[in-house]
Amino acid sequence: MKLSELYWHRITPLHFVLWPLSVVYGLFLALQKLCYWLDILPSAKLPVPLIVVDSISIEDGGKTPFTFWLVDTLLAQGYQPGIITRDNPDNPGLPVAVTMSSDPNLVGGKTFLLAQRCGKSCPVWTGSDRTAVAQALLKAHPACNVIICPDGLHYRRLERDIEILVVDFSEQSFGNGLVLPAGPLRTTLKHLNKTDIIVTHGKPNHPVNMDPWSKTYPMKLVNEMAYKLLDPEDHQLVMNFSNTRLHAIADGDNAGWFFEFIQKTGLNAEFHSFGENHRFVQQDIHFPAADIILMPEENALQCRDFAKDTLWAVPKEAWIIHSELQAILLKKLRDKSDSKT
Repeated sequence: MKLSELYWHRITPLHFVLWPLSVVYGLFLALQKLCYWLDILPSAKLPVPLIVVDSISIEDGGKTPFTFWLVDTLLAQGYQPGIITRDNPDNPGLPVAVTMSSDPNLVGGKTFLLAQRCGKSCPVWTGSDRTAVAQALLKAHPACNVIICPDGLHYRRLERDIEILVVDFSEQSFGNGLVLPAGPLRTTLKHLNKTDIIVTHGKPNHPVNMDPWSKTYPMKLVNEMAYKLLDPEDHQLVMNFSNTRLHAIADGDNAGWFFEFIQKTGLNAEFHSFGENHRFVQQDIHFPAADIILMPEENALQCRDFAKDTLWAVPKEAWIIHSELQAILLKKLRDKSDSKT
């Protein structure tokens, strides 16, 4: 069970001890932002617009599926987007393109997933210095005219043009509403008052004053379909696996939502959970008697080199409920593009 499930969705005496540290952390972020605004700390501005997409909490919160939607939207409107991420802290390195031949354990599971889903039409690059990564991507792909950074909320060295925050109101993501380390939030809720675009998922499970926030746009996450990992063109509704010998496997980052989804679908499965950021090996998915093995797409892709025909991946898709978001986003992007010319 993840720490957030045991700790960050409740208030205990320990939280009163850690709350001053949360205040200090918030002040540090504010001071850092001020230093970049005053040019005390040097920042860089890209020749193309930079869109920062991030979750308000340490959980993904739907940020990655929303990034897929964003890439598809930009491509449909004639833009040539590129994606930059910070690589796995355990394996820092120089800017590098992420492809299907990359090692997901080195570049990170979510970055590898971005490359799998977007890489054919949208280059994905990673490295320890996002500024250098963005510059390297633009040099390698001069036609790229917008950069997306899906993990740059607190990265101020690159001047952002549009900031999009995803707010997931689920208990695991929103938690007790406190900032790190007393809670799972990566910034105070006041930050949402000035964010360009706010995308929400779910409904608040406790009172939240959203009146001061920028306008919010609801998103629905859909994961009813699965595809065979060795034959991605083969798609099936997950509910079609109801009469099979089914095993569901996930790491600690995905086990919560994934197992809940399996149960809500009414499937009878054997559950296997591993630690956060687990590096899957063949033995982890070795169940000869299983008809179907289901895994979250992010985890399944890490097993591509030793997967059997029984392994199916469950992706998450973002449905934006109101078309107004696309119009607002494109207008902001056009305005920013015009100011750079």
